[in-house]
Amino acid sequence: MTLVDTTISMQIPASQHKLSHLLKSIQNKIIGQHQLIEHMLVCLLADGHILLEGMPGLAKTRSAKAIADGIEADFHRIQFTPDLLPSDLIGTEIYIHEKCDFIFRQGPLFNHILLADEINRAPAKVQSALLEAMEEKQVTVGHKTYKLPELYMVIATQNPIEQEGTYHLPEAQLDRFMMHLQVGYPNHQEELLILNLDEKRVTHEEPEAFQITSKQEILNARRSVAQVYVSEKLKHYVVSLVTATRNPEKYDPDLTNWIEHGASPRATIAIIRCARALAWLRGEDHVTPAHIQEVAAPVLRHRIVPSFESEADGITRDVIIKKLLKVVAVP
Repeated sequence: MTLVDTTISMQIPASQHKLSHLLKSIQNKIIGQHQLIEHMLVCLLADGHILLEGMPGLAKTRSAKAIADGIEADFHRIQFTPDLLPSDLIGTEIYIHEKCDFIFRQGPLFNHILLADEINRAPAKVQSALLEAMEEKQVTVGHKTYKLPELYMVIATQNPIEQEGTYHLPEAQLDRFMMHLQVGYPNHQEELLILNLDEKRVTHEEPEAFQITSKQEILNARRSVAQVYVSEKLKHYVVSLVTATRNPEKYDPDLTNWIEHGASPRATIAIIRCARALAWLRGEDHVTPAHIQEVAAPVLRHRIVPSFESEADGITRDVIIKKLLKVVAVP
C-alpha cells in the first residue's frame, strides 16, 4: 500500500465520524425534519442538487443554511421573482474606465451552496441560466467560461399550493435535480419542542454547541462514498426499477395506464450514488436493497411523468413508485 492509499484509508473513518456528528447536530438544531436533513446530506455527499417542496415555515431555508454553516461553506439565498434576469444569477461584465477594459463581476451562482427560493416563480430564461451551472459546474459569459467551486450545490424550493404567477419547471431542468424531497409538518411532540426552543432564543439562553466540519472533509467523504460496495445483483435491480418506468407493460397493467414517460439514465446513476451515500452515512460498508428502496422515491419522484388518467384518478407519483417497488423483484 502506498503512502497515498494509507492516507485515504485513515481518512475514511474520520470523515464518517465527523459527518455522523454533523448530521446529529443539525437534526438537534432543526426539530422535526430528521429525514430531510439526512437526505440533504446524502445528496451533498453524492454531489447532487435538491428540489424541496413544502408549505412555508417548515425550515427549508433554515436547513440549507445549517448545512452550509456546518461545513463552513459560502451560502447565498436568492428569491426568484418574475422580474429576475439571468445576469442577477450569473453576474455581469462591468466596464472599468481606468483600465479601458471589461471585468466580470460574479453573481450569486459563485457560492458553494445556492438556495433558489421559490424557483418556479422565475421565467424560463432565468431557469436556463441554471442548467449549465448545475450540470457542468461552470458558467459561460460571452466567449469566456468561469468554473464554479468543486463543492457546489443548488437547493431549490417551491410551494405546492400557490401556482398563480408561477412557471412550470422544464423537464430538462428537473432531471438535473438528483432528489426531490417533500417537506411535511412536524408532529405534536416535535412542534412542542420547536415552541420550547423558540422560548430559549427569546430569553437569550446559550445555544447548544454546533458540530462543524470542513469543505475538504466533504470532498474526502465523497471519495470514501464512491468506494462503498454495490453488488452486481443490486445494480441489475436498480436498472430494472428505472427501465420499469419506461416499459411498464412488462411488469404491471396498472403501471401501463399510470405512466406517460419514464425516467432517464440519470435516475439509475442517482439511485446508486445516493444509496452508497446513505449506507456510508449510516456507517455501513455495502449497499442493501433497503438503501435503494429508501432513496428510490426522492430520485424518481420528479422524473416520472404521470398519465392524464392517473392524475384524474388521484394516483400520485409516490403511489406509482410504491407500485414499482412492489412489482420489481428484489434479488
